[in-house]
Amino acid sequence: MTGLYLRLAASGIRKNGRTYIPYILTCSGMIMMFYIVGFLTYGDFLNNVRGGNLMSEMLGFGVVVMVVFSAIFLFYTNSFLIKRRKKELGLYNILGMGKLNIARIMIWETLIIFAVSMTAGIGVGILFSKLAMLGAAKMLGEQAAVGFEVNPFVMVLALIFYGIIFFLILLNSLRQVFRARPIELLHSESAGERPPKARVIPALLGLVLLGTAYYMAITIKEPIMAVFAFFLAVLMVIVGTYLLFIAGSVAYCKLLQKNKNYYYKTNHFISVSQMAYRMKRNGAGLASICILSTMVLVTLSSTICLYAGEERMLQQRYPRDIILSPHTVEAEAIPPFIDYVHKKVSGYGEQIQNELYYPYLNITGKFVDGEVLMSPRYDANLIDDVRSIYIIPADEYSRITGDDPGLSEGEAAIYCKLQPYNYDSIKLDEFGTFNIKKRLENFELIGNDVANVMPSVYLLVRDTGIMGDIYDYQLDVYDCPSSVTYYYGFDLDCDRDKKLEIYDDIRHGIWDEAGPFSEDSGYFDTSVSGNCVESDREDFYALYGGLFFLGILLGSVFILAAVLIMYYKQVSEGFEDNRRFEILRNVGMTKQEIRRSINSQVLTVFFMPLVAAGIHTAFAFSIISKLLRLFAMTDVGFLAMVTVCCYIAFAILYVVVYIITSRSYYSIVSGKVN
Repeated sequence: MTGLYLRLAASGIRKNGRTYIPYILTCSGMIMMFYIVGFLTYGDFLNNVRGGNLMSEMLGFGVVVMVVFSAIFLFYTNSFLIKRRKKELGLYNILGMGKLNIARIMIWETLIIFAVSMTAGIGVGILFSKLAMLGAAKMLGEQAAVGFEVNPFVMVLALIFYGIIFFLILLNSLRQVFRARPIELLHSESAGERPPKARVIPALLGLVLLGTAYYMAITIKEPIMAVFAFFLAVLMVIVGTYLLFIAGSVAYCKLLQKNKNYYYKTNHFISVSQMAYRMKRNGAGLASICILSTMVLVTLSSTICLYAGEERMLQQRYPRDIILSPHTVEAEAIPPFIDYVHKKVSGYGEQIQNELYYPYLNITGKFVDGEVLMSPRYDANLIDDVRSIYIIPADEYSRITGDDPGLSEGEAAIYCKLQPYNYDSIKLDEFGTFNIKKRLENFELIGNDVANVMPSVYLLVRDTGIMGDIYDYQLDVYDCPSSVTYYYGFDLDCDRDKKLEIYDDIRHGIWDEAGPFSEDSGYFDTSVSGNCVESDREDFYALYGGLFFLGILLGSVFILAAVLIMYYKQVSEGFEDNRRFEILRNVGMTKQEIRRSINSQVLTVFFMPLVAAGIHTAFAFSIISKLLRLFAMTDVGFLAMVTVCCYIAFAILYVVVYIITSRSYYSIVSGKVN
């Protein structure tokens, strides 16, 4: 008997190859991607290269996302398969086969699909895992060893995770079969839906949710607030999209039916009438395509932007090769410190280039109508309108740039980053008010706040004495007051390893017996923060490389999911409409009229998800650009260009899928496929 069930299962898969083959290919593709990501995450390569641990952590998140998304999506697509098979299973039941026997057939079908998917997915994953390793090595600036590797641990993980997913899918399919009566199974494929009523309240609720999410996206100013708002906005967009597509599409069909000039034409009459009878399910499918398309656009545009601009962001984050910043209020400690650095660099046979140093005081305040609130009593809504303020003496600015702003007592010059300041004066809490004499178009001293996600204000005051007075004031205001910091940065014309060696030597020698801040120097309590572009390059590349790799992975999965939903939507509706079009052919409808009707039906709704995804992405652009500030990406123009290119490329792919699926639909309803 086991052989009989196995033959029936294999025969069922073969006869329904039009729906099963895409499903098996999708399962194989997801298992392949899982193996590749797991191979990099749990393999030895990333653990043995600089920056690899960070990339491994990023990809470990991708493993979790892959499993969760695979479970949700495979459950969704399996619903198309089980509906297509219910008629055949019902026929078995009518002919005398019990539901337990049908369950055995379904178990064998699941085992066959699982075995084929695992074999193909793991096999192709092993073949492409080395290519993925080479790509990861290139992102990290490393070299990957040549050789063939297999990770048994990841294979076992894939077997366990996807085995559980297939087992749960099988239980759900058995539940549907056991709960249905034989006659329901037999006629399930031809069971249509009653034309739903145009529900106004869900449609309005969808509009309200989308409008609220759009408003949040374009009005949030600060990146920190954007983090909290992003996930809420995403949830609102998903729910609003489903409500609007399901309820709104019904209303759309009703409007088309009321338009007599449009509706009472051969191609439009048939297409709109057919859509009205399945719009609830049709709207849900279109909403799923829209959400997946938006995920593709947001994921790819943001990660591609980060990866393509990583060198530019690295240079913005580290404008000098080596940056050292002593935190002290005693200016006489700085010349010995600079002399010490020069001696250290000269000892390696190198010379300091592009040297830049200046003092500044960094404070933070809440901007309210031309006043900077520094006092702790102003604790309401602290995140909004909070900026970093860098107080810099104008004489130091003139020394570096040769530009004298000519400030008098009570005057200041200002430069704003990320957010403008439109008042003619600025009041620093209870300290005093400065009249804005000059607004700087650019600011060459930027270098200490490029990683700051808050908008920044550079305030030039007349001299060091005024900066000292502000320092004394903020000692009484803040629980954790700032100290005067000397920014000191320079470049070196040598290779990466030598830069790292010089930087480590300077950093470790600052407090030793010969250092400028030794116990004998009198400045032992001075703290020094420092950065070397080469010491952080590996982690920088690993972070953005990992995000890019993850973006490509998730983008590919989302595209695969969207394409499969489009395909199943067209195929399942084609089989549903086959009998209707057969009747129309028998009463004299020509093939040309059938094709025009199909084009009208597909074009009426098929491109709605693409348009809606474009609208979602356009409104999400503002909040995405603010989120990318957290990764030091401030070039909004570059992000806009990447987003537009991604949308154009995705639209081309969408059109190709439309052409392919519309042909599949036409071949079914025209009687070429049974």
